[in-house]
Amino acid sequence: MDKIKYLSRIQLFGDLALEELKKYEPVTPIKVMKKGTIISSPHMNQKILYLIKSGKVRLYRLTESGKEFTIDILETGHVFGEIGTFTTGSENLYAETWEDSVICRIDRVQFEKIICENPSIALKLLEIISSRLKEVEELLEYMAYSSVKKRLLFLLNKLTEKFGDKSSGRSPGDWIELDIHITHQELAMMMGSIRETVTALLNELNAERIVRKAGRRGTMEVHGARLKCALKEDR
Repeated sequence: MDKIKYLSRIQLFGDLALEELKKYEPVTPIKVMKKGTIISSPHMNQKILYLIKSGKVRLYRLTESGKEFTIDILETGHVFGEIGTFTTGSENLYAETWEDSVICRIDRVQFEKIICENPSIALKLLEIISSRLKEVEELLEYMAYSSVKKRLLFLLNKLTEKFGDKSSGRSPGDWIELDIHITHQELAMMMGSIRETVTALLNELNAERIVRKAGRRGTMEVHGARLKCALKEDR
């Protein structure tokens, strides 16, 4: 396993030179985790920063009724967790592998040593935190004030931005394949709804040629231009 290659994918370390990456390799142990593994939870009193070297991780919280509400899905290169005064906005949340993933961890002592040697990493973490909080605030605003359909459109737009095929040469009018397998129930958990409602809305969006299933795997595809237009129009 090429640990240097994996480290270069991490947002925090992406701008570092090869020699600097080699210094941090020993303090970022890798662990392969199966799909559905709980990485962290509010009950784990740990100050750990987690790095996603490959795979995807779901951040969620439990509602008062015990239902899971998905806050975010993080992909390769993202970080989450909490170290002392540094937090990525994922405290008091559960973190679970969405698929088989490669995760590494940095404890407080190791991280403080790293940022003392390279302060730019601390600045990079602040940028990541600011971006994450902005996304969560936007999500909560849609959850509070938008119709169920608009919440679904917003969610599909976010999933397209994160997991859409980024092949060059694609025009705005093309269908975009999502590089993530997600069920109707999982979509419902991400928008505070129920599976039956999501299924009905997806059928409606399919009739409007905004979403469709493709291939044997049933991968979801989104028409970017129509989606953005519908998101603006639906009130």
